[in-house]
Amino acid sequence: MLEKNKQVNVQYLGLVDYAQAWDYQEEVFAEIIQTKIVNRKQPDQAKATENYLLFCEHPPVYTLGKSGKESNLLLSSEELAKKGVQYYPINRGGDITFHGPGQLVGYPVLDLDNFFTDIHRYLRMLEEAIILTLADYGIDGGRIAGLTGVWIDYEEQKNPRKICAMGVKASRWVTMHGFALNINTDLQYFDYIIPCGIEGKAVTSLAQELGKPHNMEEVSARLLKHLASLFEMDPIPTSC
Repeated sequence: MLEKNKQVNVQYLGLVDYAQAWDYQEEVFAEIIQTKIVNRKQPDQAKATENYLLFCEHPPVYTLGKSGKESNLLLSSEELAKKGVQYYPINRGGDITFHGPGQLVGYPVLDLDNFFTDIHRYLRMLEEAIILTLADYGIDGGRIAGLTGVWIDYEEQKNPRKICAMGVKASRWVTMHGFALNINTDLQYFDYIIPCGIEGKAVTSLAQELGKPHNMEEVSARLLKHLASLFEMDPIPTSC
């Protein structure tokens, strides 16, 4: 039986165009899928599959998941162009969201056969890593039933506000897309959409909650520590 590969190639892409990051995700995703197909055909020569965790920021962009409604984007194509914001309908789950500078985006491209084969558990563990990271900064984050992502004021819900959005795709137990944690994000961009298709709930950031900006590298390091612990992964910094 092929031994599970717990090593994860961690790559910091910096500020990168959304389409470029998407293409790179698709590339490594396809390589993992191809390895699994070959392994099934030639089990006696099976090779361990790779895992990746990509951290980055994007220039301003709205993305719409395959189950989302385009009407949740409140700007015309002309207004998007005027504001310098890109727009992409994509193949993840979920509705519309915003990515921009000051937001830590994480794209785990993992073969869950190396960890556990349960998408519900996978999403909950991504959320838990965010919740633990927020706790490091004294912020009480949590879940709201029926709503994916991480929220502030998730219990009493007097002013519930989302601090981290999530949307994933999986095929043959290989994942792509992921999470977007607002750290120093310009929240004004969320005024032009109905975030995640959910009306009546606000969006927030680490800087908004704590009244000052925070170092992105420090936050990503804390988040990586929690992901490594929860998934029992061995993170290996690598270059693209």
